[in-house]
Amino acid sequence: MQPFTKELAQQLSPLTEPLQIAGASYQVELGPQGGVVVERIGEQTRRYRILHALGGKNVYYFLTELERGRLQVLPVAYDVRARAWYDTAASAVRHFPDMPDEPLHWRERPYTFNTSCYSCHVSQLTTHYDPETDTYHTKWLEPGINCETCHGPAGEHVRRCQKSEKACREDPRIVGTRAFTAQQLNDSCAPCHAKMIPITHSFRPGDRYFDHYDLISLEDRDFYPDGRDLGENYTFTLWLLNPCQKSGKLSCLHCHTSSGRYRFAGEKTNQACMPCHKDKVEKPEAHTHHRAGSPANRCVACHMPVTTFARMRRSDHSMLPPAPAASLEFGSPNACNLCHTDRDARWADAWVRRWHKRDYQAPILERARLVAAARRGEWGRLPDVLAYLRSPRREPVYVVALIRLLRNCEDQRKWPILRELLKDPSPWVRAAAAEAFTTYRGTDQLEGLLRALRDDYRLVRVRAAATLAGVPTEMLTPEDRQALARATSELVEAYRTRPDDPAGYINLGNLYLSQQRIEEALKAFETALKVDPNNVPALVNTALAYGVTERYDRAEQLLRKALQLDPRNAAAYFNLGLLLGEVGRREEAKQALRKALEVEPTMAAAAYNLCVLEAEQDAGRGLRWCELAVRHAPQEPKYLYSLAFYQAQNGAVGSAIRSLERLVREHPSYADGFMLLGELYRRQGRRREAIAMLRQALDSESIAPQDRYRILGQLRAIEQRQ
Repeated sequence: MQPFTKELAQQLSPLTEPLQIAGASYQVELGPQGGVVVERIGEQTRRYRILHALGGKNVYYFLTELERGRLQVLPVAYDVRARAWYDTAASAVRHFPDMPDEPLHWRERPYTFNTSCYSCHVSQLTTHYDPETDTYHTKWLEPGINCETCHGPAGEHVRRCQKSEKACREDPRIVGTRAFTAQQLNDSCAPCHAKMIPITHSFRPGDRYFDHYDLISLEDRDFYPDGRDLGENYTFTLWLLNPCQKSGKLSCLHCHTSSGRYRFAGEKTNQACMPCHKDKVEKPEAHTHHRAGSPANRCVACHMPVTTFARMRRSDHSMLPPAPAASLEFGSPNACNLCHTDRDARWADAWVRRWHKRDYQAPILERARLVAAARRGEWGRLPDVLAYLRSPRREPVYVVALIRLLRNCEDQRKWPILRELLKDPSPWVRAAAAEAFTTYRGTDQLEGLLRALRDDYRLVRVRAAATLAGVPTEMLTPEDRQALARATSELVEAYRTRPDDPAGYINLGNLYLSQQRIEEALKAFETALKVDPNNVPALVNTALAYGVTERYDRAEQLLRKALQLDPRNAAAYFNLGLLLGEVGRREEAKQALRKALEVEPTMAAAAYNLCVLEAEQDAGRGLRWCELAVRHAPQEPKYLYSLAFYQAQNGAVGSAIRSLERLVREHPSYADGFMLLGELYRRQGRRREAIAMLRQALDSESIAPQDRYRILGQLRAIEQRQ
């Protein structure tokens, strides 16, 4: 980060022809006073003064000041190597193999410096953001990354050093990194080199990464399924795949200076791999199968290949060997073909298989296939996914990705494995497992989540607190309630870490909603809409809160606005359907629920509510919707119970009994299932079976005390009948 000066302007080539971007024309004017970007849309002209420049190694991005204190990245950027101007947003389009991607408009929030860029480009910054007015008063001490970023506040340290060299060396107030472990050094670099989610404001050098941040993994499509970079991922996720890093001996500072420069430039490159790989460094030709002195004899050529995204070059820090077989299957880059551009991946794959007796690509392909299948929702491979999650050779990077992708899997076989992963050695894995139980309805995970509330790592605690937010506190011991309260306080702090991010307020509102704190939830949602008035999730959730308070007109207005902004938003259609049904507009409600299912055919809740609405007039018409709900959410006992109820109403008593027998087998705590099954047995003259089944229910520990009285009453009534 640096001020845009006339000296910097003189280093840039002129833009000879205006760039045409999103219906506008952009010209760059460079002169003695610095630079200006001129925007022309039809007859209108606007001039944006260039205030700051970011980058310089690969590209320059330029900042201008917009309304309410926003520092915005301008739509034109400069390629340093090509000495050419280009479209900033268009360069960031991801070329996904199976879905289109479009550039954002340059004025959108992801291109706002105060929101997205600041923490890694300037030092000691405070945004001074006011959510009430959506205004920034951003200040920073120095552009770029200064000494205090890695060593902590140093004003007193400087004063001591000016007085005494001895006092300077022994000053305990400065953070000295010489005693840091490799893990501490890596964690200190990670905040700026990770695609992360902050959960505190308070990271200091030497702290543990997962006490302050969560991390994006391969569930994100910016990664190829085998872990190579497609979009921008900022290094740290792939670094955790690095076998050298896993040894606990390799830190970022082995290869880089604290300012990021490379220690082993030029002919010294291979010395970076000493002394651990001495045999390969001293005789590289035997390992690389390339001639001496060739570029391919450099370790980094094969183990840290350079790829480009948005005109920025980045090295693969996984240090994994080339995998051309993965290129064939997933389209990911491999080091062989980045050099041998005149050959294809099949040619490269044949060579590496000829050189290596061991098929080192096999495990890379296998775990990548699991990620690819999970992304597509192909749960026929669920047994393989679960086997990998239990494997002693599992990689946390892949485990976290698969846990997060399993959210879309309704198969009940996943839960026992996820319970096991609450005890995993990795805090990242434990946190992902705790978060996964948000959609679970049973109580057998409670012990593991209560343990997670007391975890040594903050990330695990806050994820467990979010999952347990709606649990009735009367189910918990006083000690557990205290642990939940402490972790929930940390969770609220995490949601407030980014005051200019509407997602934090939405999450906070959802937390309050689950705790029945409706007015506080509304305030949080409304704040999200002040930050971003067109945020569709905020509109939907605010409408939900208004619906709870029976302010139906306002709720409907918000949902209709959400659908204007996003006509294919299933959640908005679904909640509109519920609202219209609540106020008695049944036909409109059905229409909205059908639209939700058009957009999201597997939305079981929409199918269930359609079932109830249709069955009001004709049980038979409701049946097919209940069948759909059960098919897509077999874990939800209410859907299976309703299916049986309407089957019985429609005269299909045998089918109803089979549905209920499945219900009580799979959900032995669902008392209404036992009671309806007992009644249907009685109607068919199967009195002994009804009595035996109800007694079995009473013997079950999973039936709640209040339900036992109801079941006992039904049992006595049947026993008294002849």
